[in-house]
Amino acid sequence: MAECVFCAIVSGDVPADVVHKSERTVAFRDVNAQAPTHVLVVPRRHEPDLAALSAAAPEDVAAIGTAVADIAAAEGLGEGYRVVFNTGAGAGQTVFHCHAHLLGGRRLEWPPG
Repeated sequence: MAECVFCAIVSGDVPADVVHKSERTVAFRDVNAQAPTHVLVVPRRHEPDLAALSAAAPEDVAAIGTAVADIAAAEGLGEGYRVVFNTGAGAGQTVFHCHAHLLGGRRLEWPPG
């Protein structure tokens, strides 16, 4: 998808602070961080949201989970972290390429905003 910024990051056409790569995922620091650690984990495959990715490539959903666990360990988030998938504009999704937000490094309150 030529107009998708996450596809451009995955392909290397747009620079990002990449912290993790695998065969199925790329993870990079969010430029609008909401916590001391805020990493976006995206599948290399373009699908608009978690439901679409689950239907098209469930193995990519599992790969996101594995990447999150690896990154959380590397970032020292053993005390706890949050993983969020926003689906749709009403939930705050602004880039329509499935992605997980990994947040940590501070106490995270519940319920979220």
